Amino acid sequence: MLDPKLLRESPETVRAAIAKKHLAVDLDAVLALDTAWRAQLTEVEALRSRQKAANNEMVALKKGSPEFIAKVQEMKAVSAEVKAKEEALKPVEAGWQAAMLELPNIPHASVPEGKTPEQNVVHATNGSVEAVSAHALPHWEIPGFGHLIDFPRGAKVTGAGFPFLIGDAAKLSRSLLAFFLDENVQAGYTEVSPPIFVNAASATATGQLPDKEGQMYETLDKLYAVPTAEVPLTNFYRDEILDEAALPVHRCAYTPCFRREAGSYGKDVRGLNRVHQFDKVELLKWVHPSTSYDELEKLRADAERLLQKLELPYRVLLMCGGDLGFSQAKKYDLEVWAAGQKRWLEVSSCSNFESFQARRAQIRFRHKDTGKPELVHTLNGSGLAVPRVLAALLENNLQADGRVKIPAALVPYFGKEFLSFK
Repeated sequence: MLDPKLLRESPETVRAAIAKKHLAVDLDAVLALDTAWRAQLTEVEALRSRQKAANNEMVALKKGSPEFIAKVQEMKAVSAEVKAKEEALKPVEAGWQAAMLELPNIPHASVPEGKTPEQNVVHATNGSVEAVSAHALPHWEIPGFGHLIDFPRGAKVTGAGFPFLIGDAAKLSRSLLAFFLDENVQAGYTEVSPPIFVNAASATATGQLPDKEGQMYETLDKLYAVPTAEVPLTNFYRDEILDEAALPVHRCAYTPCFRREAGSYGKDVRGLNRVHQFDKVELLKWVHPSTSYDELEKLRADAERLLQKLELPYRVLLMCGGDLGFSQAKKYDLEVWAAGQKRWLEVSSCSNFESFQARRAQIRFRHKDTGKPELVHTLNGSGLAVPRVLAALLENNLQADGRVKIPAALVPYFGKEFLSFK
């Protein structure tokens, strides 16, 4: 959530942010709500002050005296008026809160202009797309693919986008997760095993609500299956104040992730490219505002290191305003080259939210000099998501005999140098 002070003092900054992200938000309506809410709040606070003053005056009066009785009558009238005004304020305040949640984060100055994914900027590349297997095929066309990754039976049991991973495919997925976690812990992240369902307050704090209701699976108990471990991890410190000396805090977590992917029909959704349940390791940072952009570059480097060790060609995109997302101030996407499909697949997003999530979640630190609480900055990134990494490994390392060569970094986890579909 944005600082209300920014909205009031610099509405054009907020208007420019909405325009840069190409979002449809009626800022004038939000400003009008803010004015109305503050006007009514001022009336209520004035009445409360009057009530308090009358209370103090009564202390000095003799009980039963005409002055005391008159003051009691005055107090009753003021009390009734306060109650009525407070009741009238509640819907206005609720409307104001809802409107504030509709305002997007302010893009960082380094975010490029643009509306579509094609206008994202290639920030860096690593590896050669030519130095991959000459035998590459789209992973779903590899002979025997269905023996290890069974989409039809997954659709029978649950629905489309919920495949079974069998035998060596399941083992390779597990190997990737163990590799990701071990590497991230070695890089200084503390491993956490979080809940995989969250409440509405948690989803609101991270910006999934009210922005992405249609993308999440919801239970009858009004709990949401996590779309990413970002949600439970960020909320670990919700409504808490950290010591400044504790910053930065780095955490990593594995969870299964669940996304309805509403509106994705008609896109390239074949095979493992876009599924509704998948495994991912998430990286999360709570940091001092003065270091958050240095921490973003380190976060990106941590995710890149995993791809380098897996010997996967990749590129880093700096997202333009229109492809940035509602909550992010700045975001990099990491995409691996899938040689069989001859296309780039996103496997990680590394984002700085500045204080946007922290204000919603009230995650603060106590400044060592002033003693006053200030909002932390939050960052997160995938480190990494399994399905598309797995797809790229299968395609890029496919051998002439139909086996898949396992990268050296994964062999100790997988236990052998080749995966066979037979």
